[in-house]
Amino acid sequence: MDNGYHLPVMLQECIEALAIKPNGVYVDVTFGGGGHSSAIIQHLGEEGRLIAFDQDPDALNNALPDERFTLIHQNFRYLKNNLRLQGLKQVDGILADLGVSSHQFDEAERGFSIRFDADLDMRMDRVGELDAKGILNSYSEEDLHRIFGMYGEVQNAKSLAKVIVTSRLSRPINTVSDLKSIVSKLVPRGKENKYYAQLFQALRIEVNKELEALQEFLVQAQAVLKPGGRLVVMSYHSLEDRLVKNFMAKGKFKGEVEKDFYGNEIKPFMLVSRKAIIASEDEIRQNNRARSAKLRVAEKLNG
Repeated sequence: MDNGYHLPVMLQECIEALAIKPNGVYVDVTFGGGGHSSAIIQHLGEEGRLIAFDQDPDALNNALPDERFTLIHQNFRYLKNNLRLQGLKQVDGILADLGVSSHQFDEAERGFSIRFDADLDMRMDRVGELDAKGILNSYSEEDLHRIFGMYGEVQNAKSLAKVIVTSRLSRPINTVSDLKSIVSKLVPRGKENKYYAQLFQALRIEVNKELEALQEFLVQAQAVLKPGGRLVVMSYHSLEDRLVKNFMAKGKFKGEVEKDFYGNEIKPFMLVSRKAIIASEDEIRQNNRARSAKLRVAEKLNG
């Protein structure tokens, strides 16, 4: 599907990683413009089924006109319950592309992009109470320092938090231009785009509770996959990739892999590829967003 919504990253690699069975049941938990889903459904037979999730109401306009397809307007952190409502306890494969869609960056009023002046919103679902301007105008200096440092890996996170808290005393920070004018003195010369990208990433992750949602999704994905089923996850920054890598390798997000009485490792997955798969130079030339993508693939073990 090429509707200008979002160019799917590593499309062929994702399809190969899913090892699609024609009559299997598959889940695309980040439907977006439907690029990956369109390719999955082409590999399904008459008995095959594809369930897709997306919390963004704009994505609903891209639903595939196919009776084997179901689109659920929910965050993927509600995977297990929604599959149960569809009469499904287990599935053959799950795909997650954790990137923000090009459409969301290109829609000025969503407030995701530094290119436009707009309200600082950044809500993926448009219904949550917390938006980016709410964070900037209400969070404590300590909490702002934490999210800028942890989620944005901003070098001068402490100074950034202090400037924001001081500035909002005189007037609220409501728009992209408000924020950029307040922090402009802190931005390293020649690295403006990278700095603002890190700042916006931190706000977006906090607004949408992205890391918490990812952890909940991964635990549920393990529970609903059939033995031999594939989990295919594409991430775009180190925080997400670390969670995915640890969970696939150890079945947990921190610490060492658990062992049984005899010293055998207890792991829910076998890694299909030991290293993350990255996009080809050709693809990166055509789609710059593929540059930071890391694709990890695991297969559910028996038991």
